[in-house]
Amino acid sequence: MSTKEGIIKQMQSLRDSIQSFGKRKSVRYGVPFLLFVVGGSFGLKEWTQIRYQFSKVKGVSKEEAEKMGLNRTKKVTLEDAYEEIQKLDIDNWENKRGPRPWEDNLQQK
Repeated sequence: MSTKEGIIKQMQSLRDSIQSFGKRKSVRYGVPFLLFVVGGSFGLKEWTQIRYQFSKVKGVSKEEAEKMGLNRTKKVTLEDAYEEIQKLDIDNWENKRGPRPWEDNLQQK
């Protein structure tokens, strides 16, 4: 027997053993499950890190908001909003179709 034939037989036996190993239920279902669990823990670690990273971010004060031009002089209450809605004419309206993602905005009139 030549060395080529010996190598070929060794490769075939290695391939057969890998195929038989892959047919086991513990390998077919267990390995993906373990990868999912371990990978999920790393994913959750990143997710919680983002949560704690942005929890330290504070909002702006009223003075800073006014400096940026965001001043709220009018107090909005539930009763005021209800009165504005009551003034709306909901019986006379026109249905307008919005543009589709594949359409250009210029096609609509």
